[in-house]
Amino acid sequence: MNYWLVKSEPEKYSWQDFLQEGRTDWTGVRNYQARNFLQQMQPQDLVLFYHSVSDKEIVGVAEVVAPAAPDTTAETGSPWVAVALAPREALPQPVSLAQIKADERLTQIALLRQSRLSVMPLRPEEFDTLLELGAR
Repeated sequence: MNYWLVKSEPEKYSWQDFLQEGRTDWTGVRNYQARNFLQQMQPQDLVLFYHSVSDKEIVGVAEVVAPAAPDTTAETGSPWVAVALAPREALPQPVSLAQIKADERLTQIALLRQSRLSVMPLRPEEFDTLLELGAR
């Protein structure tokens, strides 16, 4: 199993929107590195859902339910892909960007090193640490 983090602006698509839909295709990614990460995602991989821009916090855990397929919002024949995600659970306590920056166990997390990337891998120990912070 692999672990990931995806980012969404809550004003455009929030955790609540995701919960109401019960499943979504993670479309609209137009960065090659993020696309490559989407292509690596497999069913049952776990994904942390991060509210970017305004809230700047991890709010929930999702699961990959279908592997990468052509992104239906992109032009036919383009290289862009999307994966299907389903929500698993909200974190009891959101994990803020400030908490992440302050935790020495997370100094190498991609969220801090490549802050503009919308899809990124997490090491298992980073995933576990974030869940621990969200359980408080």
